[in-house]
Amino acid sequence: METQADKTHTCGTICLKYLLFLFNILFWLAGGAVLAVGVWTLVEKSDYISLLNSGFYSASTYILIAAGVIVIVTGIIGCCATLKEMRSLLIVYLILLLCIFLLEIIAGVLAYINYQELDEELRQNLKVTMQQKYQQPGEESVTQAVDKLQQEFKCCGSNNFSDWTDSVWIQAADNERLVPDSCCKTPTDLCGRRDHPSNIYNVEGGCIMKLEDFILSQLYILGAVGIGIAFLQLVGMMFTCCLYQNLKEDPY
Repeated sequence: METQADKTHTCGTICLKYLLFLFNILFWLAGGAVLAVGVWTLVEKSDYISLLNSGFYSASTYILIAAGVIVIVTGIIGCCATLKEMRSLLIVYLILLLCIFLLEIIAGVLAYINYQELDEELRQNLKVTMQQKYQQPGEESVTQAVDKLQQEFKCCGSNNFSDWTDSVWIQAADNERLVPDSCCKTPTDLCGRRDHPSNIYNVEGGCIMKLEDFILSQLYILGAVGIGIAFLQLVGMMFTCCLYQNLKEDPY
């Protein structure tokens, strides 16, 4: 005959199972969000990679996608371990949670350090890249990235439109333009022949400021998502330890 203590213990175990299962659903959704942000960044913003000498931006995007996949897989393992009450699988799940938590801390520190270097690199190289590689043979990816950057962020030149004065392409004898057509507020063929502010974008700080703001906003988003997932992980690790202890004491 089941004692009152056994009933209470069983009820506590069931509650822990449901709490941990709910946590895993949230964790799985968070992993999906991280994966979605990584894929969106890779698909929509990958053109800007060609404007940077560093591979940090592209590497961070792939790391983000990998992290999303790992979180989703970990969530699935957690659901299986919880529903089947497998103590060995709970240990694997707990270790995975701890590893992801530590990796998030390391990734956060590296992202902050690398952003400082990326920002400095951007300021040093964007102007030269635009002037030396735009519309040059074999540099189609740079040309496409510059045009997209200027149209999407409504800017012209690295610091301002006058940067294009020293462009190899602008200085070519057969070029009638003062700035690329992508600088124009209403892009049309040869609209870059006029560099008056009424015709082209003349933003204070130029495209460098716009691109810096974009990268910084991406880091803020990743930081917020990372903090949210880290909080979920701490809760999940606590629930996992409690459930493991209860299952260990359950008679079979």
